[in-house]
Amino acid sequence: MTYKESFIQFMVECSVLTFGEFTLKSGRIAPYFINCGNYRTGGQLRRLGEYYAECIHENNIPVETLFGPAYKGIPLAVSAATALSAKYGQEVFYCFDRKEAKDHGEGGMFVGKTLTDGEKVVIIDDVMTSGKALRESLPKLMSAAKVDVSGMVITVDRMERGTGTLSAVQEVKEEFGVTVYSIVTMEDIIAAIRNDVVPGKEYLPQMLAYREQYGAE
Repeated sequence: MTYKESFIQFMVECSVLTFGEFTLKSGRIAPYFINCGNYRTGGQLRRLGEYYAECIHENNIPVETLFGPAYKGIPLAVSAATALSAKYGQEVFYCFDRKEAKDHGEGGMFVGKTLTDGEKVVIIDDVMTSGKALRESLPKLMSAAKVDVSGMVITVDRMERGTGTLSAVQEVKEEFGVTVYSIVTMEDIIAAIRNDVVPGKEYLPQMLAYREQYGAE
């Protein structure tokens, strides 16, 4: 079993990936839903961090610091940094932003590593729908230092068209030049259902129809 198949199984086990009929914020009726808020235990976060680390390692993403956008990205960046150290012996820093700048004590907008010019930063987030997290994070990072955002890692690329023909992942690459890496894609999920890695074959026709209607290449 590949680590991608293992991750899809993990999502189903944690009730993060579920199948049915779901109305998304966009108004689209989707046959599957991803709720990363269902990672709730220390063991689940440890395993999740290992999958992020494997994606970073497999794609040879250059990184010195992992940045987790507040609030959801904070535990994700911490778990990924821990896993990189434990699994690959790769020591990286981490930092995250505050929703509001602190005006007392050490002050500032960031907690963790103090960013410096030229530092290779990888943004860690859950699922990209519109690219909002990246669009909000880049100005904050650049206000701290002229960092090199060498990539962004998410759990699932839904591979859905945004406002045009491109997906959110493709749009941010075109707009900002930032490559977004995903642990798995919608195509990986469809393949896992086909190959009985996870249950859900009764939803396969809806998955394929949804991909045909809303999918980007």
